[in-house]
Amino acid sequence: MTFVTLASMSRSLRSLAAAMRAGLGVLVGLVALVGLVGVGAPAAIAQEVHMVSMTGEGLGDADLLKGITIAVVWATWSPRSRDIVERVQPLAGRWSSRARFVTVDFEEERPVVAAFLASRSMAAPVFLDADGAFSKKYAIATLPGLLVLKDGKVVYHGKLPDDPDKLIADALR
Repeated sequence: MTFVTLASMSRSLRSLAAAMRAGLGVLVGLVALVGLVGVGAPAAIAQEVHMVSMTGEGLGDADLLKGITIAVVWATWSPRSRDIVERVQPLAGRWSSRARFVTVDFEEERPVVAAFLASRSMAAPVFLDADGAFSKKYAIATLPGLLVLKDGKVVYHGKLPDDPDKLIADALR
């Protein structure tokens, strides 16, 4: 199964728009669209993940291979992420004792995230996925997203549901 990342979808849509503006016709547009959904495309080689938090902590592949990691992926520009702090607070409180609970900001610069968090207190570390490697590796295709890893293996990835507790509990069994 092929998953489309936000970054690859954005690049493909820009390519499609450019081809259509250039008057290259429907055929080129269809070729770009097929690239968007990845039909027949070879699997990409996963890029090594190394993120730095807003406080300077590191999180990389070696860390994600050990124990349970719950990650909420979000971005300040996503309308569905506007209340992310309020959504993360109770989750971090319930799950931080059983797992490494983190949030991951998708492809934004530190000052943008710092401004968003300036009057808020996130209950979990905020890591910056500045190059999108984390989101691409784990096929995060919606924001806010939820990723649950157990000893490096994906046990859930998808949309952050309104009430994720049952989903997280089931994934960790």
